[in-house]
Amino acid sequence: MSGKLVLLVGPTGSGKGTLLKHIAGTVPGLVFPRSCTTRAPRPGEKDGETYFFVNAKEFERRIEAGDFLEYASYGGNWYGTLKSEILPAVKHGKTVVREVEVQGARQIQAKIPAEKLRIVYVDAGSWEELERRILARAPIGQPELIARRKRYEDETSFKQEATVVISNPEGRLQEAERAFEAAIRGIAAE
Repeated sequence: MSGKLVLLVGPTGSGKGTLLKHIAGTVPGLVFPRSCTTRAPRPGEKDGETYFFVNAKEFERRIEAGDFLEYASYGGNWYGTLKSEILPAVKHGKTVVREVEVQGARQIQAKIPAEKLRIVYVDAGSWEELERRILARAPIGQPELIARRKRYEDETSFKQEATVVISNPEGRLQEAERAFEAAIRGIAAE
């Protein structure tokens, strides 16, 4: 059994966060690394729990120092995956699970050896199905919806690179949770 980095990828609204919460409560011994971001904390968020909240200057300093496995800008804010949150745990035989955007997954693929990396893709179905889920969560404008559709098309092209594909169509969450849990347990046992 050797350490692995599991990247959880999939379109917005596919249920990645819900699946992560499920395994956090059911699969012991997993590591869930914290990210760095320049966005302001939301109500209830504390620095150092899910995110390290930093200003843009500090984020840029960390980029220059090579502190990130991947980083990207979304919605005017920077987000990054710190090497210090992942590499030591993998080296010590732990299974690290990290949700990332496809852009970040591509950056990480270039830096982590394939034998240490697994990609789990969450497939929520067609754009029409996903659009209904997105709109049910919160009202968004047409320009944002168009941008998300373009991102959806890029994200679905990444599905073929996944180690495991989890199907999470509307109304089948428990099946997706079971499949994801089984996949994570299998990867952790490798």
